[in-house]
Amino acid sequence: MSSEKIETNGRITAPKKRTEDMSLDLALRPGNFEEYVGQENIKNNLKILIEASKRRGDPLEHLLFYGPAGLGKTTLAHLVAKETNSQIKITSGPAIEKVGDLASILTNLSPGDILFIDEAHRLNKLIEEILYPAMENRSLDIIIGKGPSARTIQLELPPFTLIAATTRVALLSSPLRSRFSGGSFRLDFYNQANIERIIKRSAGILGVKIEDAAIPLIASRSRCTPRIANRLLKRARDYAEVKGKGIITVPMTEEALKLLEIDALGLESADRKILDTIIKKFAGGPVGLSTMAASIMEEEDTIEEVYEPYLMQLGFLERTPRGRCATAHAYAHLGLQAPQQQNQQKLT
Repeated sequence: MSSEKIETNGRITAPKKRTEDMSLDLALRPGNFEEYVGQENIKNNLKILIEASKRRGDPLEHLLFYGPAGLGKTTLAHLVAKETNSQIKITSGPAIEKVGDLASILTNLSPGDILFIDEAHRLNKLIEEILYPAMENRSLDIIIGKGPSARTIQLELPPFTLIAATTRVALLSSPLRSRFSGGSFRLDFYNQANIERIIKRSAGILGVKIEDAAIPLIASRSRCTPRIANRLLKRARDYAEVKGKGIITVPMTEEALKLLEIDALGLESADRKILDTIIKKFAGGPVGLSTMAASIMEEEDTIEEVYEPYLMQLGFLERTPRGRCATAHAYAHLGLQAPQQQNQQKLT
């Protein structure tokens, strides 16, 4: 099953962008680098690149942002466009199906424009090959006709900057990755303090009244991801407006999170079901991915790309050549007694 078909079944903590996030992103998107919380090293690098390009009078070099969903790759692209006073044209890998689609986009760029391609790992290889000369030489080679009568037309392109974002950088071909001369930047998960700053800022923009003590509570359930933190803030706001007086208090937040079945570490019922299945049905593992998928009636790709990364980040799940295993941390979190060999592991 291809990655684009992965469903998250309405999970509130799924980091993938949802329809409701579009208006939310626009409202909460930082207006400059000072408002952008976290990713300090990336911001410092971008500031230098932007200032250097301004002083030379050249367009910014091509950039690649990669990392898990919901960490701010699209926001960074918009900030770069704003800091360089450039127009940004937005598209995505799946939207560029034919060479003609790419040619239309590139030939309609103005000098200094930024082309942002989201989900760049879903570009097909033919499109990637057309991008090579466009990125390096600002030229577009198009083949017209077939067979002996075929001929090549080379179109000159205006100076532009390509910014690509992807959650799966390994799927980008090596030649394409090497052409991002401005740099490839990995976005890391956020720490608790930065997530709290984001929630406080978002609450102010949305006009939400929230107690200071409720902010770390929401932050601790957000999976270190700003998009999820903002989503949980909205759900807590909704609950407070319906069940309370419109103020997000600690009790209101706890009740809202309980209703959403999100535990202290940000795990939902589906996450706990995976751990519970491995432990109770397969004695803690190892269990193969296909067997586990059939057991919980879920797609293999969904388990591998949606559920497992965070469980592994927490140290609850281990991938081995023989299959998936639940760790001693997982047993402890579910309140279960680990087998003897698991008990010998140190719980840190």
